[in-house]
Amino acid sequence: MKLYSVNAGNFKLDGGAMFGVVPKVLWSKHYPADENNLCNWAMRCLLIKDNNKLILIDNGMGNKQDENFFSHYYLNGDDTLEKSFTKAGFSFDDVTDVILTHLHFDHCGGSIKYDKNNNLVSAFKNAKFWVSKQQWNWAVNPNHREKASFLKENILPMQETLQLIDKETDFSAKIKLKLFNGHTDGQIIPHINYNGKTIVFMGDLLPSTAHIPMPWVMSYDTRPLLTLEDKKQFFNDAIKNNYTLFLEHDLYNECCTIKQTEKGPRLDKTFTLNNFIND
Repeated sequence: MKLYSVNAGNFKLDGGAMFGVVPKVLWSKHYPADENNLCNWAMRCLLIKDNNKLILIDNGMGNKQDENFFSHYYLNGDDTLEKSFTKAGFSFDDVTDVILTHLHFDHCGGSIKYDKNNNLVSAFKNAKFWVSKQQWNWAVNPNHREKASFLKENILPMQETLQLIDKETDFSAKIKLKLFNGHTDGQIIPHINYNGKTIVFMGDLLPSTAHIPMPWVMSYDTRPLLTLEDKKQFFNDAIKNNYTLFLEHDLYNECCTIKQTEKGPRLDKTFTLNNFIND
C-alpha cells in the first residue's frame, strides 16, 4: 500500500461559522483569521494505491461552478486536484474507487465535470463512487439547513456507478469505513491499516487541530450534541489505539495524534503524511 496527500486547493470560510459558539478571542489563538474574519482552509484529499486499486478519498470543489459561486469562497493557492495527481504520477482515469465522506460541495464537487458537449459526466470514468445510504438520502432530499451545500449537479450524475453502504463496512482487508452522524447524516470516516498502524481520514468529524477540545464544534454541524458524542466515541478509540489523524481542512497541519489530559482530549503531536509513512 502507498499513500499520497493530494491537495485540491484552499478556500476561506467565516471563522465564527467554523467554531460555532466558541468566542473568537479563544479560537483565534489557535487558528488565524484575516481582517474579514475569514479563515483559510485546505481541501486535502487522500490517494491510496493498494494492489490493483487506486482509491481517492474526497475530491474538493471541482471547477464546474460559475464565478459567482466561487467568489463566495475565495479560492487560493497553487494546488489543484489535477496538479496533485500529476505530481503523484497518476491520472484521473487510473482511479478505481472514490470514497466520499459526505456530499457537501467542498468534498465531492470534483466528482463530476462537464464534457466537451456540456454534459455532466464522471471526472473518474473508471471509478465507482462509495457513499453512505444515509447521506445519499439526506442529500437528494435536503433539509433547509444543508440545502445550499448539496448541489444536484455534483450528486445525481454519480448514480450509474454508485455503491451505497448503510453500516460499518470493510471496504477491503486494510480499509474500514465507519459512519458518524453529528456533522451530517452518515458521514463516512475511513480507517486505513498501513503497515500495522491506523491512519484515519477525518473529513468534517475533526476539521483541524483547533477543533480537538470537545465543545469546539462547527456551526455547520446539523446536530452538534451528536457531534459531541461522535467525538467522544472516536477520541476514546483514537487515544487507546494511537491513531494518526489525517486532517482534510487544516491548512497548517497535515496529520496529528491526540492524548488524554486532565482537561480532556488535547493535541499530542503534528507531522506530515511523509513523516507517518517513514516512521
